[in-house]
Amino acid sequence: MNSSLSIFRKVAVAEGISYLLLLFVAMPLKYFANLPLYVKYTGWAHGLLFVLYAATLILAWQEQKWKFGKAVLIFLASLLPFMPFVVDRKLKDERPI
Repeated sequence: MNSSLSIFRKVAVAEGISYLLLLFVAMPLKYFANLPLYVKYTGWAHGLLFVLYAATLILAWQEQKWKFGKAVLIFLASLLPFMPFVVDRKLKDERPI
């Protein structure tokens, strides 16, 4: 059975990938190739994954008994490109309780 930490790590990677696709694929297609539909669908997927990121973060925070500051830093990491991958790498060594 998957712990909430392992589920969170998977969601974090998916959210990070969707963010990069939105920023570096969909947005350039919108502004340079006049294809705004890619932003619509990539943005929708990223929004859903962002909500899942926040929800699974709360579950992992409760299960792992992290301090509030650590949970806040992990949440803020989702707002910066590439940082969800750093979070995943840092959490890789943590043992689920």
